[in-house]
Amino acid sequence: MTNAQATDTHPGELADVPGWFPPLDQTLFTWFLEQQKKAGIKGDLLELGVYMGKSAILLGHHLQDGEQFTVCDLFEGDAPDEANKAESSKSYASLTQQAFERNYLSFHDTLPTVITGPSSLVDEKVAPDTCRFIHIDASHLYEHVYGDIGAAHDILLPEGVVVLDDFRSEHTPGVAVAAWEAVLNRGLRPICLSTQKLYATWGDPEPLQEELLEMLRQRSDVGLSLQEAAGHRLIRTRSRGMKPPHFPPSRHYVEPVATPAPAPRVAESRPARPAPTRARRLAKDLLPPVITRAVRRARAKRS
Repeated sequence: MTNAQATDTHPGELADVPGWFPPLDQTLFTWFLEQQKKAGIKGDLLELGVYMGKSAILLGHHLQDGEQFTVCDLFEGDAPDEANKAESSKSYASLTQQAFERNYLSFHDTLPTVITGPSSLVDEKVAPDTCRFIHIDASHLYEHVYGDIGAAHDILLPEGVVVLDDFRSEHTPGVAVAAWEAVLNRGLRPICLSTQKLYATWGDPEPLQEELLEMLRQRSDVGLSLQEAAGHRLIRTRSRGMKPPHFPPSRHYVEPVATPAPAPRVAESRPARPAPTRARRLAKDLLPPVITRAVRRARAKRS
C-alpha cells in the first residue's frame, strides 16, 4: 500500500502522486477518453473515491469544453456506518482533502466539484444521464459498491463507460460479488479487464471492443487474451513492462540537472626504449648463440 504524501509537497509529475494507478490502466483510461472525444461523445466525468488524486488528475486532463468533473470522497468526514468507518481508518487514515486539492491544482487551474461525504450522496448531486465516464473506487464493501453501481447506471449516458476498481483483489471480495452480480443480473456488459479494473457499459460493448483489440494487437508491451463467460466476451489484458502514457508535468516540475560526463582517462604511455647503439648491435652479432641464450635467461630471471 502506498504511503500518503505530505500535504506540503507539490508533485512534479503524475508519477509523484501516491496511488494505485498502474501504467496499463493509465493507458486504458486515456484510450477510452480519447475514443469518446473522436466519436463526438460529450458528457461529464465522475470519480467516486479519489485518494490522493492520481486518476482524477488524468481524468481532468480530458475534460472537454462545457463538461463538468465531479469527485466524491469521505476525506476526513464521518463514514456512514461502522464497517465503512473501520475500512477508512485502516486504509485511508492519512487522506485529507487538502492533500488531494494540492496535488490536483499542481496540474490544473481549477478544482473539480468536490462532494465530501459517502458515495451515496452522488445521485442527489449529479443529474441522471449526464456522464460519459465514471470511475468507481470508493468503498470495497458489497452494500456500498452495489449502491454505487446503481447510481452509475442512472447517471451514465447510454454509450458511457464505467470502471470498477479492485473487482478481483483477494482483499475486496465485496467488489467482486457486486461487479459480477451487475453483469449477470443488472445489465452491465463488460468491455475489458485489466489486472485491477473492470471496464464496462450498459450500451453495446462490441464496437469499442473491436477498436480496442485493434489498438492492443499493435502493442508488444501488453498481454492479450479473449474469453467467453455467461454469454459475454471478455478482453483480458495484462502489462508486459508497459510504461505509462505521456502526461504533462505539473507547474512545479523541475528539470533534472544533467550530471557532467567524466573526462576520458588518458592511457599512460611508457617511454620508448632507446635504439641500440652501433657497438651493442655489433656485439650481439658477434656473440655465440649459447652466450646469447644465457644472457636472455639471466635477464628473464631479473625481471
